[in-house]
Amino acid sequence: MREFIVEADGGSRGNPGPAGYGSVVIDAATGETLVERAEYIGVATNNVAEYRGLVAGLRAAHELDPTASVHVRMDSKLVVEQMSGRWKIKHPDMKPLAMEAGRVYPADQVTYEWIPRESNKHADRLANEAMDAGKRGEQWSASASTAELDARAAGGAERGAKGAAPEPSGPPGDAAAGAARARAALASASAANAAPSPSSSSSAVKAEADVRAAKAVASPGWAPADMGAPATFVLLRHGETPLTPQKRFSGSGGTDPSLSDVGRDQAERVAAALARRGTIQDIVVSPLTRTRQTAAAVAERLGIDVTVDDGLRETDFGAWEGLTFAEVRERYPDDLTRWLSDPEAEPTGGGESFAATATRIAATRDKLIAAYAGRTVLLVTHVTPIKTFVRLALGAPPESLFRMELSAASLSAVAYYADGNASVRLFNDTSHLRA
Repeated sequence: MREFIVEADGGSRGNPGPAGYGSVVIDAATGETLVERAEYIGVATNNVAEYRGLVAGLRAAHELDPTASVHVRMDSKLVVEQMSGRWKIKHPDMKPLAMEAGRVYPADQVTYEWIPRESNKHADRLANEAMDAGKRGEQWSASASTAELDARAAGGAERGAKGAAPEPSGPPGDAAAGAARARAALASASAANAAPSPSSSSSAVKAEADVRAAKAVASPGWAPADMGAPATFVLLRHGETPLTPQKRFSGSGGTDPSLSDVGRDQAERVAAALARRGTIQDIVVSPLTRTRQTAAAVAERLGIDVTVDDGLRETDFGAWEGLTFAEVRERYPDDLTRWLSDPEAEPTGGGESFAATATRIAATRDKLIAAYAGRTVLLVTHVTPIKTFVRLALGAPPESLFRMELSAASLSAVAYYADGNASVRLFNDTSHLRA
């Protein structure tokens, strides 16, 4: 049985906004590009564009061989999880598209895999070419395709890859094999840090620039140009619980309270505000009840499924859970004094220190940046994790945690770039809660 790889992507400049998709069919045995498809589809959301790209890629593969097995690779976790049957499809715009994709091939002939965005550059480029063509009032043309750029780069790239092992040559006139060899030569040249020859195409120069950007050491000052879209974390503190207005310690080791009536109203208000902005592409949430309830309100409004990550849980405050600050000072004065002056100090009864929380949040941050590169992700979490995200982004000392005010249902945002730098874009915004 013949095997195909379908890589697909879609994008929207505004979400919803001008949108397009790109998809490519690859021979799994040879790595050759067989078909490219791209189209400007007018105003749509990112998710709709991604589904349209999937449908186009499957149809292109089906035209080549309806009996083939197909392995789909996409950087949209939503589409991959929904088409794999692990997530429910709730949004009315996506249900018919998912059904359409499911009808192209029998289910047992198609498998799905999530890949990071940097591994989906071919389809991403096609989608952007389609959106650019739509902006000019034109239809996408294969003359701007990756396959042609690869073919034009073949001679120069192979010369630039001095010392690289040569690929076996294919039959005369085999353009697809030549394109595959060009891609292999480009990869070898980048790995060997070879300088491109004067005849190398702009594609080869861009590939080398991407390698340099990936290796750049974070440094203060202006960032290098063209690092791609950052991973943007929109940080949402959960709505009020009965403990919130009383300012009681409420971490991950306490009673796990639910939202109060006020908190549920706050969740609905922030959901409406985020829906109006239309920028959220994914939602990741702490496992605690109050954050899950807040995230559920947003997810229902946006039609996005929720992923739970234990790394986003609140600090465990040990024996202080449920107590006010004054009550802790009265009962555990020495422990409280140490906790306020030393980030390594734990709350009474074996709680979690701020240093331990920072280590956990940094690991969670790095994992999520890799998983959601170039995307805007809503993280529904708690006071200490949000303050820690901000503190680490600013390079501020641990004591800065005590100098930040973070309201219930507030929004903050941090963008993370390819060179390792971060930019705090918003902090403790509560404008959406006003009548």
